[in-house]
Amino acid sequence: MEYTIRKIRKSEYHVLDDFLYEAIFIPEGIEAPPKEIIKQPELKLYTENFGEQTGDFCFVAEVENTIVGAVWVRIMNDYGHIDDETPSFAISLYREYRNKGIGTALMKTMLDELKKSGYKQASLAVQKSNYAVKMYKNIGFEIIDENDEEYIMICHLSD
Repeated sequence: MEYTIRKIRKSEYHVLDDFLYEAIFIPEGIEAPPKEIIKQPELKLYTENFGEQTGDFCFVAEVENTIVGAVWVRIMNDYGHIDDETPSFAISLYREYRNKGIGTALMKTMLDELKKSGYKQASLAVQKSNYAVKMYKNIGFEIIDENDEEYIMICHLSD
């Protein structure tokens, strides 16, 4: 599948709400929550006023001029928060574009951007049962903490 990865345009920031909802991992057999869940304080911090603070970066994947995925980071007190110098990842693709290498390409593009921008590490939180755990490990993330449901993972960006 042919796709393009590029920086998001300011006029496209609104799509992050859709991808935030898509990023919610729903285990098999569990009903998806209503879309309004992204308005909850612990979730809206991922997209609210995006682009207005240092450390807000986003790349999108396009297929035939349609955005099909996004990866974005910001320094925020989210589930994967390490410290105030470490950007936290959010990534998602529409279901039909998953498992095609697009997510890996988005992640690698963002890691390169963060490294060029002088960041030393990046973090994320992921549910233990999420198939993406393997991909995160393959691109250099390691588990540094966990609770009953999630791993906290970090990727060191130095050479």
